[in-house]
Amino acid sequence: MHATYKFKLLTPEGERVTATEFRLYKEDTRGDPSNWRNATYVVRLYQVIYPAQVLDLIDQRVLRSWEKGWQEFDISAAGRVWSESPEKNYGLELSVVNFNNQELSPHLAGFVGFHGLKEKRPFIVSFFKQDGEKKYTHEIHAHDIRQHRATRVSRSLPNAQVGGVDPRASNKKVCQRQALHVSFRKLRWQDWVIAPEGYSAFYCSGECSFPLNANMNATNHAIVQTLVHLMNPKTVPKPCCAPTELSPISVLYFDQDNNVVLKKYNKMVVKACGCH
Repeated sequence: MHATYKFKLLTPEGERVTATEFRLYKEDTRGDPSNWRNATYVVRLYQVIYPAQVLDLIDQRVLRSWEKGWQEFDISAAGRVWSESPEKNYGLELSVVNFNNQELSPHLAGFVGFHGLKEKRPFIVSFFKQDGEKKYTHEIHAHDIRQHRATRVSRSLPNAQVGGVDPRASNKKVCQRQALHVSFRKLRWQDWVIAPEGYSAFYCSGECSFPLNANMNATNHAIVQTLVHLMNPKTVPKPCCAPTELSPISVLYFDQDNNVVLKKYNKMVVKACGCH
C-alpha cells in the first residue's frame, strides 16, 4: 500500500543543493473520534535505495485523521544524492500504519497524490547556493511520475534544518528475549554454590518502537508513551524492554554454618519480555 513519488531534480551548473524538502497535502478524513486506534497513525517516508527491494527511513511522524494541511519532510540527504548521482534517483515511498498495526492506503488516510487538485499535488523544494550569492529555490511539481515542471523563486530563504529519525533505528531488533548464560564460577561463587554450575538466565533487549505489536506484550501505558514520544522525542523517552515473566531456579549451596541447603530462588530466569 506504499505510495511512490518520483521527481527529476535539476541542479543549475556551478551550484549545489544545500537542502531539499518534500511537501505533501493531507485532507481531513475524520471518522469516530473515540476510535483513536484507527484515527491515529504513523506516517513513514522512505528513500528508495533500490527499486522494490531496499528502503531507507527518512522521517516518521504521528498524525490524526482530522488533521489537514501541508506536511513538510526534510529530504536533504536524498536531494544531495540525486543531485550528484541522478541515476540513483528512485524516488520516495510513503507508508501509513494505524495503532492496530494495519497498513492503510495513503489515499484513504487523506494524502493527495498526483491526480488530486492541482494546487494540492505533491512537490519538492530544493535550496541552492553558489559561492558569494544568496540562496534561492526550485520548486518541482509532479503531475505524475514521469512529468515535472520547475519554477524559480527569486527571494532568499533561510537554511533548512536537517532532522528526522535516525535511519539505523529501522534496522534494530524489536524487544525480545536474548540468550545469556550465567556461570557461578565466573562470578566467583563456586566456593559456596554446589550446584548447578550455572544456568540460562536470558535478558531482554531491543526497540520498543511504534507500532507495538501484540508479541511485544506492551502495556496500555507503553502504547500511550510511544505515541507521546513520537510527538515529543526530546521530552519523553521510548518505553523500555523489560522482563514480563520470570521463573525460579533451585540452588544447592553451603550456608554460613557450612550446612548444605537446597533453596528455590524466585524470578531468576526471563521467560518473556515486553515493553513497559
